[in-house]
Amino acid sequence: MKKMAAMMMVFMLLFVSAAYAEGTIPGLEDGVLTVAMECAYAPYNWAQPDNANDAVPIKDSLLYANGYDVMTAKAICEANGWQLEIMQLDWDSLIPAVQSGVCDAVIAGQSMTSERMEAVDFAGPYLYASIVCLARKDSKFAQAKGISDLAGGSCTSQSGTIWYDSCLPQIPNAQIGMPAESAPAMLMAVASGTVDFVCTDMPTAQGALIAYPDLVILDFSGTEDDFKVSDEEINIGISVLKGNTALVDAINSYLKDKTADDFNALMAEAIKIQPLSE
Repeated sequence: MKKMAAMMMVFMLLFVSAAYAEGTIPGLEDGVLTVAMECAYAPYNWAQPDNANDAVPIKDSLLYANGYDVMTAKAICEANGWQLEIMQLDWDSLIPAVQSGVCDAVIAGQSMTSERMEAVDFAGPYLYASIVCLARKDSKFAQAKGISDLAGGSCTSQSGTIWYDSCLPQIPNAQIGMPAESAPAMLMAVASGTVDFVCTDMPTAQGALIAYPDLVILDFSGTEDDFKVSDEEINIGISVLKGNTALVDAINSYLKDKTADDFNALMAEAIKIQPLSE
């Protein structure tokens, strides 16, 4: 099995090297950038029944994709003269899809962590997302001024995220429940009272308030009692096949002149048009 994996890796590297020699970007010989995302993670991305607000058709589906990730993907494709194809996959399937060549890139609100960088390469960041919590307005935790004020509370977050793996364990005596399979499931857990609060990032929290106005954002940034996170955990990037530097460079050629204000302005547009059902 190890020999087979090594042979596959050598073949992949030879393929990438040959493509570079020909001046093409691996996977984009047809001029189409295939981007995978959950299409269930508003305001980053979501599915809708029509093409309202310039939504993009989802491959092998009757639905359309929209959101911050879709807007970003469209702008990258326009800048590089590519066509865009959106593919809907579960969160845990995104990285494997890049590695296997099922898609060219993942634009899905992924943090640029060193663990992920062992599996894929990243372009970006295309957003800087601070960490916050969400609680119900009638909760005893609604007035929390720091993570120590959340001590002993029941909580959860989405599986496979730094919110669940790195942030929740920093809360003293937190009663951490099973991870939610998706962002909507995470939000439903706090809105329904299944847990006292959830941990997420600011864009997701801002979008959640539209669908769940009874929630409140707990933002501890700028205090001594905030979550301890590294830049890699709040820098949101675009993952591509490891070694595909040509695609990374092409994407970064669009992103390099963008500022945090540019990113935040586009996110505000996405939040404004997201469906309430998300």
